[in-house]
Order: sequence, then C-alpha cells, then structure tokens
Amino acid sequence: MANCPGLSLLGLVLTLTAAAMSNGQSCPQRCECAFQRKAVICQSKRLSSIPDGIPMDTRILDLSGNRLRWVEHGDLSAYTKLEELDLSENLISVLEPNAFASLPNLRVLRLRANQLKLVPMGAFSRLNNLTTLDLSENKIVILLDFTFQDLRSLRNLEVGDNDLVYISNKAFLGLVGLRELTIERCNLTSISGQSLSYLRNLVTLRLRHLSIASLEEQNFRKLGGLRGLEIDHWPFLEYISPHSFQGLNLSWLSITNTNITSIPTSALRSLVHLACLNLSYNPISVLESWALRDLARLKELHMVGTNLVMVQPYGLGGLRQIRLLNLSSNRLLTLEEGSFHSVNTLETLRVDGNPLSCDCRLLWILQRRKTLNFDGKSPVCAAPVEVQGKALSSFSDSALFDHFTCQRPKIRNRKLQQVTAREGQVVSFVCQAEGDPTPVIFWISPQRRRITTKSNGRITVLPEGTLEIRYAQVTDSGTYICIASNAGGNDTYFATLTVSGLPLDAALLANRTYYVSDLNDTNLNDTRVFLKFTLDLKTILVSTAMGCITFLGVVLFCFLLLFVWSRGRGQHKNNFSVEYSFRKVDGPTTSGGQGGARKFNMKMI
Repeated sequence: MANCPGLSLLGLVLTLTAAAMSNGQSCPQRCECAFQRKAVICQSKRLSSIPDGIPMDTRILDLSGNRLRWVEHGDLSAYTKLEELDLSENLISVLEPNAFASLPNLRVLRLRANQLKLVPMGAFSRLNNLTTLDLSENKIVILLDFTFQDLRSLRNLEVGDNDLVYISNKAFLGLVGLRELTIERCNLTSISGQSLSYLRNLVTLRLRHLSIASLEEQNFRKLGGLRGLEIDHWPFLEYISPHSFQGLNLSWLSITNTNITSIPTSALRSLVHLACLNLSYNPISVLESWALRDLARLKELHMVGTNLVMVQPYGLGGLRQIRLLNLSSNRLLTLEEGSFHSVNTLETLRVDGNPLSCDCRLLWILQRRKTLNFDGKSPVCAAPVEVQGKALSSFSDSALFDHFTCQRPKIRNRKLQQVTAREGQVVSFVCQAEGDPTPVIFWISPQRRRITTKSNGRITVLPEGTLEIRYAQVTDSGTYICIASNAGGNDTYFATLTVSGLPLDAALLANRTYYVSDLNDTNLNDTRVFLKFTLDLKTILVSTAMGCITFLGVVLFCFLLLFVWSRGRGQHKNNFSVEYSFRKVDGPTTSGGQGGARKFNMKMI
C-alpha cells in the first residue's frame, strides 16, 4: 500500500464514509457534506427539486446554481435547524406565503439571480432571527407595502440589480434593526423619503447605478443614525439641494461618477462630523476658495479623475485636520502651499497622474518628501524639459534650488499713463507682465477695491491684463494700481485717470450716472445708481407760475358753474311788495297824521 498513495486515499475516504454511515449520518447523492460544520453543499448539480437524504440537523444548505423553480410551504419543513440557506442562481419565479415559516433559526437567506418578479406579503413570515437577505439580480418591479414587516432582526438587505421602478411608502416597515441597505442597477427615478423613514437604525446606505437627476431635501431627513452614504454612478445627477443632508450625522460620504460640476458647499455645511469625503470622477474642474470650510473634522479627501485644473488659494481652507489628500489623475499644473489651511497635519498626498510643472510652487512638497507618504505613487515632473519624467522623490537636496525656482513678475512698458476723459467715455489702461510661472494680473481701484478678470461690472480687467472702464464717471478719477503676482513675488504699476463732468445742457439730457465699486476681495462688482436733478431759479419761477394759473383757472370755472346753476332754477318774480307798520307813537306825526301801515316795492335782480 505504501507504493499506491491513490489507493490509500480512496480507502481513507471509504473508511470515513463508512464511519459516518455507522453513526447514522448520510449525504445526498451528487452533494458534498461537511459533517463537522453540519453543511450540505449541492452547488451546480442540475437539481430540479430539493434532494432527499439531507440530514435533519443540517445548519448550512447550499442549493445554488441549480434548476429549482419554486419554493412552497413545507418543502423545507423537515430542516428546522437550518441557519444558512443559499438558493441563488436558480429559476425560482414564485415564493409562496410562509415558504420559510418552518425555519425559525434561519439567519442567512440568499435568493440572488433568480426569476422573481414579485415578493408577496408574508413570504418571510416567522423568520424572526434572519439577519441577512439577498434579493439582488432578480426581476422585481415593485416592493409592496409590508414586504419585510416580519424581519425585525434583519441587519443587511440587498435588493439591487432588479427592474425596480417603485418602492412603496411602507415597503420597509418593520425593518427596525436594519443596518445596511444596498439599492443598485434599478430603474428608480427618485428615492422616497417616506419609505426610508422607517429605517431609523440604518448605518450604511449604498445607492448605485440609478437614474436620479437630483437630490432633494426630503430624501434622508429621518435617517439620524446613518453614518455612511454612497451615491455612485448617477449619470443624470446635476443638482444637490442645500438641505439634502440636513439632519444627517455622517462619518463618510461618497458621491462619485455623477454630473455635478462644483463642490456642493451648501449641502455639506451641516455635515460637521464628516471625516471622509469622496468626490471622485465628477466633472469638477476648479476647487474654489473655502469650498470645504465647514468640514473642520475632515481627515480624508478624494478627488480622483475629476479633470481638476486648479486649486484656488485656500481651496482647502478650513480643513484643519486633513491627513490624506488624493488628487491623482487630474490636470493640475501645480498645488501651492497657499491652498491649504495648514500642511502640518498632512500625512499622505497623491498628486500622481497630473502634468505637474516643477517650479517653486512645488518646493514645499520636495521639502517634506522624506516624511510625506505618496502611497507608492510618487509625482512626476511634466515640465520644464530638463526634469521632465523625473519623480519628485528622486531629487537630491542640492538640486532643489537649481530646478524648483520661479521668476519674479516684471511688468513691461512701464511708461506712466495719465488719461483725461469726459463723462461717458470708455477708458482703458494697459498692463502686461512676464514671469515664470505666468503671473496673475489684477488692479486696485482708487477706493482700494480689487478688480480682476472675474469682475463683471462697468469696470473690469480683460484677460490680457488691460483695465477697461466703460461710461467713465467723475467718481472714477484717481490712481489705479496694476499688480502682477506669481509664486516668485509681485510687481506693481500706477496709472492716473481724471474725469471731467459734462456741460450743463448735456448733464440735463444725461440725468443719471452710474457708479461702480467692488464689494470685496471676491472680485464681484456692486453697481449703484444715483439720479441727478438740476434745479435753478428760472425753473422754480416757471413751475410756480404754471401752478398759480392752474389754480385761478379752476376757481373761475367754479364761479361760472354756480352762476349758470342759479339762473336755471325756474320762473320767479322780479318785483314784490312789502307792507309794514310803523311803531305807534303818542302824538301826531310830523306829517300831521296818525301812524299806520305803509307799503313799498322792491325789485330782485
């Protein structure tokens, strides 16, 4: 037997099988059994029904990769001690109510890659100990109300890669213990905030490959226990509401492979406990100043493959605890130390895969290259030509100041420009500079306001550095300062403007003027409008005379109206008589007669 090892192995298997059978243990045909684990493995055996001979005390049963078409109540009733059941990759299209009701100890149930179109209410009844359920890769169209109401101990649920178009508002009712939920590769066009509201203890939510165009503020509002949220491959996602994450207390957030074009600063404002943020593979070309200012506890930031071309000064401002920064596979020419709130906390830096220009702007990385971790991907110089293709980690200390230098800006044609103009004219001042790297040009107004190429008001700086003032005003008069700046230093230049007012007649026609001043150093212009009213003695007299004439005309008209009215009151007498008696006196009157009645006539006009 010593010369026949194969025969001895066969004898050993037969001996163990015989011993198992002698102990009352059996294994179904075409299946494999691990009696110590009490597991029966019938994977990919072309079974069309549950095989006979499965030991009654089996705890793990694997029937995946077969031809089972349904599971009815009673099919598994004999195996009450089952803890794990795998029915994946079968042809099951129907689940009967109470199909698994006889398995009170079941903890894991896998139904992945079957033909299920509908999960009826009660299909998972009495599975009080189930912790993991996988329904992915089926053809489920809708999740009905109360589908999972009996699964109070469920911790992990997979329902992705289905034909889901709708999740009922009460579909997740009863999942009070659910910790992880994955929904992916579905036809959902929205996420119901009410359906998610029943998942009060959810810790991790993964939403992948969905056709949702926006995140609204009601989506996650009641998931107070959520710590991790993954949004991946939403090609139509362009808008994230400022209140999308309100009420969440996330530790990590991943928004990748979407169509957002800028950092969602307003939406991130409430995530003060966020430690890891992944915004990779979104078309974000510029990391703007202070875009992440509210994430004071952020330790990891990943922006891989976003076509990032610029990190503005203080683009990482506010990140006081940043330890890992991954900006690999972008289009960055440089990464300046001024982009950070502080580089002292930085431990790992990934800027490989960028066309880096090795000049003084990267000197801070070289000075820390022995302590800074590049995660095995050392950055490589793309320019200048003499160091092209050379890794930053390979430079010697003596070579640092030979290559990593910058040329201070120098303004060309420094001839003093003194311009006198009339109000309303267009005025321009030329300022061009050279340097390495190419300097940034901006102007300072007489009011000490910064004007840049981003200014969009009446006063702006053209891309080549020329200052242009449209519709010049008297208030624009003064000295303007041109500043050319790069990492090597600054250069300045002065220009003077004097604007004279318009003649009086022209001023009356142009009765308003515009005054422009920058709001602040964010380079936005504030346009204020003032109205001029020209008043003199002649104008006052004419206005007073016209008012008096109008008043007298109205009074005369009223008198005429009263006269006409009084003449048209009907027929009346023009003459009437009045009889009166004199007071009687003692004695004769002067006429010699006694006092008596007298009459006289009156005529009324």
